[in-house]
Amino acid sequence: MIAAVDLGSNSFRLQVGRVVGSQIYPLDGLKEAVRLAGGLTPEKMLDGASQTRALAALSRFGERLRGFAPGAVRAVATNTLRVAKNADVFLPMAEAALGFPIEVIAGREEARLIYVGVAHAMPNPAVQQLVMDVGGGSTEFIIGKNFQPLQLESLYMGCVSFSMRFFPEGRVDKRSMKEAELAARQELQTIAHAYRETGWEEAIGSSGTTKAIVDILELNGLSERGITRDGLAELRRRLIEAGDASKLAMEGLRADRIPVLPGGLAIMSAAFKELGIERMEFSDGALRLGVLYDLLGRYHHEDLREATVLQFMRRYEVDLGQAERVGQSAVRLLQQMDADEADLQMVSWAARLHEVGISVAHSSYHKHSAYILANADMPGFSRREQQRLSRVVLGHRGKLERVSGMHDGANDWRLIFALRTAALLHRTRTKPPEPPLSVALRGRDFELAIDGEWLDSSPLTAAALSDEVRQWSAVGHVLVLRRIKDRSKVDV
Repeated sequence: MIAAVDLGSNSFRLQVGRVVGSQIYPLDGLKEAVRLAGGLTPEKMLDGASQTRALAALSRFGERLRGFAPGAVRAVATNTLRVAKNADVFLPMAEAALGFPIEVIAGREEARLIYVGVAHAMPNPAVQQLVMDVGGGSTEFIIGKNFQPLQLESLYMGCVSFSMRFFPEGRVDKRSMKEAELAARQELQTIAHAYRETGWEEAIGSSGTTKAIVDILELNGLSERGITRDGLAELRRRLIEAGDASKLAMEGLRADRIPVLPGGLAIMSAAFKELGIERMEFSDGALRLGVLYDLLGRYHHEDLREATVLQFMRRYEVDLGQAERVGQSAVRLLQQMDADEADLQMVSWAARLHEVGISVAHSSYHKHSAYILANADMPGFSRREQQRLSRVVLGHRGKLERVSGMHDGANDWRLIFALRTAALLHRTRTKPPEPPLSVALRGRDFELAIDGEWLDSSPLTAAALSDEVRQWSAVGHVLVLRRIKDRSKVDV
């Protein structure tokens, strides 16, 4: 049993599935129309009412998820929590209500997961597809084939944000619809040429906005199957004539969709015009299904994050031998501090990526590395994971004060200590025998026991370790260096 939670800008969704081999069979689903994007103030702050709605929904989801193992649930948040300036205040409360960590994912990562969900729901993923997902705060466009995305983009326009911006209080007329479509087409122009060049055989729409439009068109005889250009134009005409979505007397129009239909319709119409789409089918596969299959891949040790790390090592021409040496030592040191598997994996990734910045400049390369890891598109990684990688890598050399205000919990200091010490021990970039050493954690402080004879024969390392005592003291930690005479008593 695994579960995915999608904290969308319009709706929150929970999907529970049962894993059988390499397939997922959906068992249960919940949906809450939270309209988080509707609570975003002009200053990009989530207001109290939207937070209250969100926490209530997450509490109900949390009840359904009681008894699930920590690794069996993955919760992701999208555009509104990407842009909300007080997301860092809201997220701890949201995680407490849900009972599981919540990852804020980047736009392109959202697009990738949407495509994974759609591809697994399609009968023939070998067909090259254009996938469009109109969300509450952003719209994702993907071209892919055989489970492999070829183009990924997330544009800052959604059914909630556009409805609030162009159709206040639900009022619709020709001018407001034209302005909304023009704004959407301007966003689309940034990707239209590349997407037309790549091409597709069929267009697929996913999630609530597409489903709402499909239902209205089919139930009212405006389309036999899916969304057509003519059907879309007729729905647009009728909505303008009604002047308000709540006055639109058409079958299939659900009450929860009325407030966001104008914005969603404007974005869909703009996409059909700008990309030259003639027909669009609907797919039940969406972000939450993609999250489930991504989670399944991690169970089968097909973690996309591992593939991304390897790709970055190749792209930035990382010294593989040095990365392996530092990584093995960092993992061994962290194991002695009772770290869990997640932290061991994180320090391993950090060690393998800590020198990607050398490709920019050797001077202060750790700063370049940290910047790349914080800002690059890294498929499979959440924003929080990328920020954590960046912090650990930034702290692996130089002044620790740079990360003193950035750390996210005590565990980060353990990771920084392990990577920093490992990098220091392997400064020569060769493979001499490692000195017998051990590390112990004393509250928030560290004790490093190291072979005295080896230390006497390595004056450069001894001086560097002495400087480490001062560095850790500057950020409020004590590092005790202890010389060991009897090597047999030291855990190597």
